[in-house]
Amino acid sequence: MKAVVFHDIGDVRLDDVAEPEIQEPTDAIIRITSSAICGTDLHMIRGTIPGMKPGLVLGHEAVGIVEETGSNVRNLKRGDRVVVPSTIACGSCSYCRTGYYAQCDTANPNGHQGGTSFFGGPEATGSFNGLQAEYGRIPFANVGLVKLPEEVSDDQAIMISDIFPTGYFGAEVSDGDTVTVWGCGPVGQFAILAAKLMGASRVIAVDCLPDRLEMAAQQGAEIVDFSRENPVAAIRELTGGIGTDRAIDAVGVDAVMPESGPGTEDLDRERHERESRQAAPERNPDGDLWVPGNAPTLVLDWAIDALAKAGTLGIIGVYPPNVHSFPIGKAMNRNVTVNMGNCNHRKYVPRIVEWVREGAVDPQEVLTHREPLIDVLEAYKSFDRRQAGWVKVALSA
Repeated sequence: MKAVVFHDIGDVRLDDVAEPEIQEPTDAIIRITSSAICGTDLHMIRGTIPGMKPGLVLGHEAVGIVEETGSNVRNLKRGDRVVVPSTIACGSCSYCRTGYYAQCDTANPNGHQGGTSFFGGPEATGSFNGLQAEYGRIPFANVGLVKLPEEVSDDQAIMISDIFPTGYFGAEVSDGDTVTVWGCGPVGQFAILAAKLMGASRVIAVDCLPDRLEMAAQQGAEIVDFSRENPVAAIRELTGGIGTDRAIDAVGVDAVMPESGPGTEDLDRERHERESRQAAPERNPDGDLWVPGNAPTLVLDWAIDALAKAGTLGIIGVYPPNVHSFPIGKAMNRNVTVNMGNCNHRKYVPRIVEWVREGAVDPQEVLTHREPLIDVLEAYKSFDRRQAGWVKVALSA
């Protein structure tokens, strides 16, 4: 079958690989009808998520049709149409039973302290083959697959596999809150949507790309372009000098700093460059492709500075274990609460599927490109370059 395969930092290919097979009685095999490219995939190709195993199939988002089930998968049958929650969970351990599916005590073969497992990730996550392929093996399929009703299309469902739940997980907003969403990529767009669903009175969205800011504005967000103004100063001005009640970091380790303008005030370029080298000590850029971000923790600095006292910061942008910098002193002095982590996808996917079935939300509005799997490498390049209009890319078999 055809699959997108990681060979090395800066080296991803469309290869012919063996089709997956049932390995455990809790497995299922699905024929993938839609997958997607995520910013997390780019982190791995850029080298800002280390520990990738050469030969691993990439991708952690998929919609598909059940082809085969193991003997202990009793709620699914051949022909069922399903969406795959991106993080892998057994559904039985104490963590899964309390909703912490991303910290399943069973899924990660590295042991109880291994942390989150997800498809197409580094060895620390278990090195499960990913889903940018024609077929995929789904461990613990009784909870690792969620049936889709006819009313939910593939284009809608692929948004529910990862980024919609992640945005919702990161919001944690109360009625009347004023919220800043840092980063208006796909996850940021869903964080804006989720904040509004939860009752935020205002959402301020920060980015530097016009198409992403325009999409945020279409959702009703007040936009701040950090390439044109100092975002902290702008947010304080918009909030009467107080700052926002909540902040959501939807950027992560590949953040970039402004090159000129008011946003460069107080930037410690030397520090950010040093942190960039620490975050991605191995890198293999190809011209303007696969270039790691040059300010890994800048969003954390800005977010803390722009929060109101006793505010809450939610971190859903990806940071690898070798990133150590955080403005802990400022956060403590302002009584900031910090919530962070990988999304417990299986907790949220069923309810979001139902919202979409009912017509309460339409997540496909964030989907900007649909490309055949055969054209995936060109799609990766356009997404990596942040070309205008390339917010979220779905791949069809």
